[in-house]
Amino acid sequence: MPMESKKNLPSDRRSWAFSSLVKTYDRFVKIRGNPHEIALGFALGLFVGMSPTLGIQMAIAVFFAALFKWNKISAAIGVWISNPLTAPFLYSLTYFAGTKLLGTHHTINSSGNIGETSFYTLLLKAPEILWAATLGGIVLGLPVAVSGYFFANSAVSRYQEDIKRKLAERKAKKALRKRARKERAKRAKGRKKPVTGSF
Repeated sequence: MPMESKKNLPSDRRSWAFSSLVKTYDRFVKIRGNPHEIALGFALGLFVGMSPTLGIQMAIAVFFAALFKWNKISAAIGVWISNPLTAPFLYSLTYFAGTKLLGTHHTINSSGNIGETSFYTLLLKAPEILWAATLGGIVLGLPVAVSGYFFANSAVSRYQEDIKRKLAERKAKKALRKRARKERAKRAKGRKKPVTGSF
């Protein structure tokens, strides 16, 4: 691979990530339904996404969205706040917040050296780790979900209002063109009318 193409890789990845975000946003605002219900589903998805339930998060979010009659698609999208790229950061953050709230010490070393913390110790401490991560996920997930609700409600409402406005403008233009055609036909008919006179 030439040196130039190697140098361009990070910027290509950034542009790909940005275009993917734009496409996801475009698809999100085009979800059909009530903006309030779509926003509630998205907030639920974000909240579940902050919990340490990787692998079953989507099932949990969609189940509760269906139960509460909120939008299931937006709930599934919201869950993707935790993905293979963001999960290590999010779970470290929720675990750290949970240990602070519980007043316990860190079980997992921040250095990332597996040799310092044996798998056996991690297994013994698994309930404590899970509880800390769950509590941290709840505490951090609530403001994230509330922010997500307002963002989603605003974005979807704005898109739907824009579509309604465009449809109204198109309808008005169509009505004007129809009226103009009628007037032209009326004038043309008046010009063609034979003139009758007495001789």
